[in-house]
Amino acid sequence: MATLRSHARIHRSADDVWAVVGDPSRIIEWFPGLTGVTVADGVRTLTMRSGLPVHEEIVTLDHRRRRFQYRITGPLPVRYHLGTMDVIDDGEPGCLLVYSTEIDPEPMAFVLDGAISEGVATLARLLNDREEGRP
Repeated sequence: MATLRSHARIHRSADDVWAVVGDPSRIIEWFPGLTGVTVADGVRTLTMRSGLPVHEEIVTLDHRRRRFQYRITGPLPVRYHLGTMDVIDDGEPGCLLVYSTEIDPEPMAFVLDGAISEGVATLARLLNDREEGRP
């Protein structure tokens, strides 16, 4: 099993960042390669640019702890997957976003790692730009 982790310090309050991360439908705003998203009955379905749907079970949506967890359930060839996003108010200016993933088989980590890192960087840039009054 492979473990991945990406993080970013975002110059916004943890509540502001959680407003985006804690809404499973808003992933389309910051995660690369998505053209659609639906959320219903604890399942998030992403539509990739290729048209491929990716189904995810929402495992945890904890607004108090600002933690979102999900599992890929299909159709990707994954035996085990757990993605976790934590928005941490650590007393510093802004907050810390940590996105961790456990995945098996290990080669799938190469598929996800770049996209996750790009997504975290895009989210940080998007929220930091909004703070500075940019569109």
